[in-house]
Amino acid sequence: MIKPSRRQFVGSLLSTVAAPAIVRATKGARRLPIAFSTLGCPTWDWKQILSQASTLGYAAIELRGIQGEMDLPKCKEFAPGQIKSSMADLTALNLRISDLGASTRLHEFEPAKREAALDEGRRFIDLAHNLKVPFVRVFGDRVPAGQNRESTIERVIDGMKVLGQHARGSGVAVIIESHGDFTDSPSLLRILKGSQMRSTGLLWDTHHTVAFGKEQPADTFRNLGKYVRHVHLKDSRPKGEDVQYVLTGDGTVPVVEIVRVLVAGGYKGYYCYEWEKTWHKELEEPEIAFPHYAKVMTRYLEEAGLKS
Repeated sequence: MIKPSRRQFVGSLLSTVAAPAIVRATKGARRLPIAFSTLGCPTWDWKQILSQASTLGYAAIELRGIQGEMDLPKCKEFAPGQIKSSMADLTALNLRISDLGASTRLHEFEPAKREAALDEGRRFIDLAHNLKVPFVRVFGDRVPAGQNRESTIERVIDGMKVLGQHARGSGVAVIIESHGDFTDSPSLLRILKGSQMRSTGLLWDTHHTVAFGKEQPADTFRNLGKYVRHVHLKDSRPKGEDVQYVLTGDGTVPVVEIVRVLVAGGYKGYYCYEWEKTWHKELEEPEIAFPHYAKVMTRYLEEAGLKS
């Protein structure tokens, strides 16, 4: 069997996605729980985000900015007089918003910066409540220069408690992402246990715990699985002391194994593609990356035993 070239493979994806029959079938079909972050399509407007998600067979979108506006409560689509229309757009295409991605960093220790971070978290929680979105993502992020790890972890725990209290009764949970200086299970477990309530949890960025935390997926899930509410997936190859992001399946991150671990562990959330096009302009366009992920992840999920 002759293996198609990368260009031929991508071309076949795009031509398949564009076929009207696929669009009609997707609208009436039950979809697999795949989502993409709008971090991967920074130039798309609201209508294009939704139409592409529906056409490609995604079940949900993660909102991490729209056309460069990362402060979602400021987006025109979510102005008080526009929210109902935006939610109707979602319903019409049988789509959901998996979560809102705030930039809130709970490591901040300077009073003004910390209050600004917490204020952003509160505003995102309020917006999520109005949009009926279940989760708001925040960061622990970094151990600042001149600060020690122990006091930073305590500060992150305190921030999670503050935002968790604000979220109580709203139908929204605050989920901290495995990111930055907090990609190891012991640190994350301390934060999650220290701030544990019904309105808090974990966003497992599977790439970061593997590539930077140096943990095996099964070990991470065994340690943290009961806290996982949402998942990020992406692939990369080592590049010096950093990584180079690549299309799913082209790198060294064991994405297939991660999917098997999640399915076997009974994970019920979305398998969200975080293609960081907003931060890395050199990455493939979403017109290539998003259909590729949908096709590959459909195969991975079905092979792991999860059917649409």
